[in-house]
Amino acid sequence: MNVIRSFASAFLMYSRIPMPHVEWKEENRRYALCFFPLIGVVIGLILMGWYVICERFEISAMLFGAVSVCIPVIITGGIHLDGYMDVHDACACMGDREKKFQVMKDSRVGAFAVFHMCMYFLVQFACIRELYIINEFRYIGIFACTFIVSRAYSGLAAVNFKNAAGKGSLMNFTKTAHKNITSIIEVVYILVLSAVMAVISVSVGAMAMAGGIVAFIYYRWFSYREFGGITGDLAGYFLQVSELMQLATIVCMCEIMK
Repeated sequence: MNVIRSFASAFLMYSRIPMPHVEWKEENRRYALCFFPLIGVVIGLILMGWYVICERFEISAMLFGAVSVCIPVIITGGIHLDGYMDVHDACACMGDREKKFQVMKDSRVGAFAVFHMCMYFLVQFACIRELYIINEFRYIGIFACTFIVSRAYSGLAAVNFKNAAGKGSLMNFTKTAHKNITSIIEVVYILVLSAVMAVISVSVGAMAMAGGIVAFIYYRWFSYREFGGITGDLAGYFLQVSELMQLATIVCMCEIMK
């Protein structure tokens, strides 16, 4: 039963997908991070379904791109975007670590967060639109896989990287998580999805994997340098960076292969 409750806890925390109510207890969150990547499965399947609909009814690339940008936000409720924006506001303050943590805790949105979020959506929209114009369903499949891989890397980091704050939403999940089991399952996700992407297309799949690895290494370096570890906001920041990095590498390789 703890496994089922952990499944529900993961979806209740990191998505807006309806789930049965689960009491907020430590034992109910023990394996929650193991199920975190499954939210990426939902996003990926909806995205592929949307592509099929657009192809069937000859919907424009502009509309495909716009809706595709919105799909992850609708499914997750924007929880990761909140962290992405908070981190940019914190870094823009140019203060010490204590000041940056204070800025991240502030519920108000700063100008720098808005600037970076607008640029993020513009680049994401442009890449998705370009992917649609290329008109290869297999590349959409690889793109769909990136939502799972990014969450697997995030879960792996959550139980292995130092927590800078020692408290918060991320700590609530990691302090009770079974570190070894969670790490193994996240690595399995990454390896299986890497194999799937390579089977779909060796070159494009390899580039997507490379993008994920680069984002993961950057996450560790950036978080430790700027904050001394990771937090829930930084986890959200990483997820957005990872998804965009993998998408950009997919599009770049597709353009090279034309």
